[in-house]
Amino acid sequence: MIGVPDEKWGEVAKAIVVLKPGAKTTEGEIIAFVKEHLARFKAPKSVEFWGELPKGGTGKVLKREIRKPYWKGHEKAVH
Repeated sequence: MIGVPDEKWGEVAKAIVVLKPGAKTTEGEIIAFVKEHLARFKAPKSVEFWGELPKGGTGKVLKREIRKPYWKGHEKAVH
């Protein structure tokens, strides 16, 4: 999950999901699952499906690269 800009709250959670081959789910199913297992305020407000996540040389997911397109045009990448 990453934080993306939001007019009302400043920043809200967004889930970026890569499904395993052959797996199927929906945005609503993912949000509902998270709300059942975590506090409701921790659930993402939206879900986006990607083919793969950007990774560095060590295999670590580069969250800053995932956040870049959402914060384009903002002074800072955090509210």
